[in-house]
Amino acid sequence: MSKYLAVILVLCFIGCNTKEVNTTVKQNRSEKSVIAHRGASGYLPEHTLPAKAMAYAMNVHFIEQDIVLSKDNVAVVIHDIHLETVTDVAKKFPDRNREDGRFYVIDFTFEELKQLNVSERFIPKTDKAVYPTRFPLNKSMFKLHSLQEEIELIQGLNKSTGKNIGIYPEIKAPAFHLEEGKDISKIVLEVLTNYGYKTKDDNCILQCFDAHELKRIRTELESELFLVQLIEFEEEELRLEEFATYADGIGPWIQQIIKGKDENGKWLISDLVSNAHKLNLKVHAYTFRADQLGPFKTFEDLLSVALYEANIDGVFTDFPDKAVNFVNKN
Repeated sequence: MSKYLAVILVLCFIGCNTKEVNTTVKQNRSEKSVIAHRGASGYLPEHTLPAKAMAYAMNVHFIEQDIVLSKDNVAVVIHDIHLETVTDVAKKFPDRNREDGRFYVIDFTFEELKQLNVSERFIPKTDKAVYPTRFPLNKSMFKLHSLQEEIELIQGLNKSTGKNIGIYPEIKAPAFHLEEGKDISKIVLEVLTNYGYKTKDDNCILQCFDAHELKRIRTELESELFLVQLIEFEEEELRLEEFATYADGIGPWIQQIIKGKDENGKWLISDLVSNAHKLNLKVHAYTFRADQLGPFKTFEDLLSVALYEANIDGVFTDFPDKAVNFVNKN
């Protein structure tokens, strides 16, 4: 079902009124980049192939893949190391949770994971959707998939459409994986290398929140990919010079950049972006949601302040079409 839906979505959106994406990664990075956050996750369940196909057809620059390992070392595309917030694992495998009550991806083989149905993100205790205005819970059919399967979809579409849309994988919880006896970074890098993603000239950006692990990827594992250090705490802003020794960019939370308004109604912009740019670090901020605007009146207002007042280089967004259209008009 999901494969057919993916094809349908591509056909539906292929004619959308957006400019062609740039054909080289260097051009993409010199302009304002739109990164499809977990795919077109504002419209379809996150990290499903249909959500990725929909994002592709919206002419984004990059599509994101969060990566967790299965029991048999398959790189699985899913945001969390747990399963119960986006799948029916508690119904399919009710006795496979750990002592903390949670169901871990790493405790299931890939074939077992393929048996699960994926839904819009929900709260297990209440069975209520986290984003109630998005795709309805438990409708249609969506499945988990591997990093390899997603790369083959994106590379296949690049061939058939003549575009060059990139991938933006994130290595999730590397310390947890090491405690479980698995080196997720080595496995992910092997997959990326096998599909031609080896250097900064290839259309791939690799990201991670764990600074120790991202530095290890650059030094010990000798990766030549474009690396982005994700950050979420203010104290990390003091480490920009350190990050610049191994990373090519940072990925901060947007609230680390836009601090509200002053008494005159002017937006307060931190110096994080300007400081990063002085160190030749790109800044791709997260997460831009049209259904979570905070102090902004419209999604366009949020994008305008972030991209052109704060001067960030790219946005992670659940609504890629809206961001692409905005960037193309400005």
